[in-house]
Amino acid sequence: MRRRFIGSAGASLLLLISPLGRAAQSSVLAVRVWPAKDYTRITLESRDVLNFTHQLVHSPERLVVDLEGVELNEVLQSLPTKITGQDPYIQLIRAGRNRPGVVRLVIELKAEISPQVFTLKPIGEYGHRLVLDLYPTEPVDPLLALLEKITPEEAVVGGAPPPQKPERPEEPRKAVDVARKPEQSAKREPANIEPPQQASRPATKPADEDGSISRLITITIDPGHGGEDPGAVGAAGSYEKHVTLSVGKRLKAKIDAEPNMRAMLTRDADYFVPLQQRVAKARRVQADLFVSIHADAFISPTARGSSVFVLSEKGASSTAARWLAQKENAADLIGGVNLGVKDDHLARTLLDLSQTAALNDSMKVGKAVLGELGNINRLHKGEVEQASFAVLKAPDIPSILVETAFISNPDEEARLNDEAYQDRMADAILRGLRRYFAKNPPMAKSKLARLD
Repeated sequence: MRRRFIGSAGASLLLLISPLGRAAQSSVLAVRVWPAKDYTRITLESRDVLNFTHQLVHSPERLVVDLEGVELNEVLQSLPTKITGQDPYIQLIRAGRNRPGVVRLVIELKAEISPQVFTLKPIGEYGHRLVLDLYPTEPVDPLLALLEKITPEEAVVGGAPPPQKPERPEEPRKAVDVARKPEQSAKREPANIEPPQQASRPATKPADEDGSISRLITITIDPGHGGEDPGAVGAAGSYEKHVTLSVGKRLKAKIDAEPNMRAMLTRDADYFVPLQQRVAKARRVQADLFVSIHADAFISPTARGSSVFVLSEKGASSTAARWLAQKENAADLIGGVNLGVKDDHLARTLLDLSQTAALNDSMKVGKAVLGELGNINRLHKGEVEQASFAVLKAPDIPSILVETAFISNPDEEARLNDEAYQDRMADAILRGLRRYFAKNPPMAKSKLARLD
């Protein structure tokens, strides 16, 4: 059966009548491809709303997309060159003029997919976007990522990856050539506040005398932003999404080298993951802790220092913290989420008792990590702050958000791109986690994690 989806005309198309009486065709400004194990995303960006139809064709598997009122320009003709042999879902793409006023894209697939095709309105430096998300018919299970635990020897000799270089549009990229530099996200300069009050944690079995933990601890590491969402951009051109991924990979390697710990990344490459999917991945693997990694930014280049945030259900600990949370929660708007897909997780009522326990533990682990960060970098604020971050809202998992440093500060931007500093940052976070678990050993796995 053919499925037909027509993009809505959210903005009027400028009609330039030619001598032949035809309307001028729209131009595609940029094409981007983001391959990943979870899914591959193709983005077409235009000044105007892109009208389209699409259909799946079998034997062999193909996704056919017709773009109406679009000219076949050099940008569209470059789309086939964006596909590499390593793409898990796309064999190749063909682009050509199908009939007058219609450009056809034929995406030859390596296996059956479940596509999501939708449009996004302009935001920031982006114009109108048509998004093709190619998901496998059998979703990738995050539990499989936990089987990739490296050995302590591998971690010592180079389990962590080298840092990403600042991205330049004119340089060839593995995934995509971004046609424009996204607008820098200004963040906050928080004021001093009193430390929030904590509730006591229920008594648990104490740790072993040597401080070791008997049960295997699972930690979800969430490198902020990715793909269409670059996060903040430093003055030297550093992207927050690259810094967070590099630090996250280093932290995973160090955690996996611990005999009693294992880690899972919410993303292991440069692609976008919706905020609630990050939380869902953590709950799927029954994580004992969720650590989201970011790089701060502010309109003033003098702002500096590291910070740690935890969730607040009653309001932010400061106006600046509330503003920061709003900025980070807007990642879905920039990265691009298909609002036509309903997430049952969003409709569930938070379980009060579990949420309260998770918040108490989040504050404890946040303090432990903040204390260690102060040994390698100046602290932007001496206390753990609170705000309503979407990625910290797992009802049964202690969660923290680490702002590694200010990417908007030239000195700290340089440090964030330095291998040695990234390694020290990962070491400091790990020391904080070990301190927390030594004093607060994990209990039996919660049955609430089975809800997903």
